[in-house]
Amino acid sequence: MDKTYYVYILASKRNGTLYIGVTNNLERRMYEHKNKLIDGFAKKYNVDKLVHFETTNDIRFAIQREKQLKKWYRKWKIELIEKDNPEWKDLSKDWF
Repeated sequence: MDKTYYVYILASKRNGTLYIGVTNNLERRMYEHKNKLIDGFAKKYNVDKLVHFETTNDIRFAIQREKQLKKWYRKWKIELIEKDNPEWKDLSKDWF
């Protein structure tokens, strides 16, 4: 059975603080972010709206993509988000 990995971008609000992460269970990870269960950047800056995610079956690709996105200029990250989510909707808002 293939595992699915997710590279995701969270935002505090439209054009707000961004967080990029990787996980093998996006629903669980979003629950952790929304309920502030893990200390760190996302909790500290209240970054809990899922505005973009990508899927892959290759963990090496997922980690490489996460590192790549983290190095991107902010403008590029915003363009990536707005390509598929121009309203900056929280893609996980109906999950819980």
